[in-house]
Amino acid sequence: MAQPNIELDGLLAFPLTPFTDDLELNLDAFGETVEGHVEAGAGALFIACGTGEFSALAADEQAALLRTAREVVAGRVPVWVGAGGGAATARAGIAAAQEGGADGVLLLPPYLVSGPPSGLVDHVRYAVNDTTIPVIVYHRSNGAFTPKSAPALLEIPSVVGLKDGVGDVELMTRIVTAIRSSDSPRAGEFLFFNGLPTAEVSARAYKAIGVARYSSAVHCFAPEIAIRFHGALAAGDDKVIDALLAGFYLPLVALRDETTGFAVSLVKTAARLRGDKVGGVRPPLVEPEAEQIDRLEKIVKDGYALLSTLDGAR
Repeated sequence: MAQPNIELDGLLAFPLTPFTDDLELNLDAFGETVEGHVEAGAGALFIACGTGEFSALAADEQAALLRTAREVVAGRVPVWVGAGGGAATARAGIAAAQEGGADGVLLLPPYLVSGPPSGLVDHVRYAVNDTTIPVIVYHRSNGAFTPKSAPALLEIPSVVGLKDGVGDVELMTRIVTAIRSSDSPRAGEFLFFNGLPTAEVSARAYKAIGVARYSSAVHCFAPEIAIRFHGALAAGDDKVIDALLAGFYLPLVALRDETTGFAVSLVKTAARLRGDKVGGVRPPLVEPEAEQIDRLEKIVKDGYALLSTLDGAR
């Protein structure tokens, strides 16, 4: 098996999982979705993760998505896949990802059950088992680490990074510092990611604490805006960052926060508005109301108008 690719320095895209009208997996549409992300400039794809409705997918569906993504991408960018749930399910998911030829795994939190920090590290160790595929651990919900427990991840050779979904910048600063200052020879190469919903809103703050990489759900429906923001962040162009935040991202977040689950279903609706065949969301997620869809359409339209203004001012 080829050596997995852990070059994750570009914009990280999290493709939607398309469904038919009766909410069955639509692999043809998924292939088109994957190709669209690659053509738009994504640096890596994370399939069947949060935006891809990981929690609603069966194991055979995840395998089919991985197989399709690898066929479409054909090595152009890394393809990572989600795994998670209870201990046995997470272990099976990581093993399946390695067997399926994924470049890496995003390990989501345990299902339902919580334990002390040491138990969470043991959960990761159990899930990884004897696999060698690179794993990024998602730090969120009942899978949150502490500055004391997080450095123990360095003892698991295939764990290459930590993705933050908690949103506590001070806590993440302590975790980054604890790992970077540890005696492990892997401390300097360990990767950190901002995994908050609409991560661009917090991206500048996270970059300041050494967490420059982030996942972009906006790349699913407005890739030009996502790429422009990513470039501005890398260049430290505060004028463009502030303009895109005020004129697009913050209005989008205000709408997103109106209904639980809109971090996924609103993104899927926006993708449908641009003509992508992604279908609806599986329950318990719900679709936006007609009035919310109208506002979403205006937010996206205003975002592209702003982008044209910014590009014209270059």
